[in-house]
Amino acid sequence: QVQLAESGGGLVQAGGSLRLSCAASGSIFNVMGWYRQAPSKQRELVATLTTGGSADLADSVKGRFTISRDNARSPVYLQMNSLKFEDTAVYYCYGRSIFNNDYWGQGTQVTVSS
Repeated sequence: QVQLAESGGGLVQAGGSLRLSCAASGSIFNVMGWYRQAPSKQRELVATLTTGGSADLADSVKGRFTISRDNARSPVYLQMNSLKFEDTAVYYCYGRSIFNNDYWGQGTQVTVSS
């Protein structure tokens, strides 16, 4: 059974930092990353990373967020610095397996107080 398990969300003041982690099991993932969904908004890309090292980050988080992963069997991490109120959302771990199937975690809440 394929699972993506997130951890690391929480409440932080504006300007603070959080680190999200996502551990995958049941398959090998060529691409892993993070999406987020704020209330009354559509889910949007935050950052993705391929096993080849190619990263894609939303313009709104460039310079503040960093995505990392050691290898295809490692967890994926999202280091979030200089958090803003508008970063408040449910953050979902995403993975695309080597069989080109997409998977999602259950989500972790990130709340930034202004």
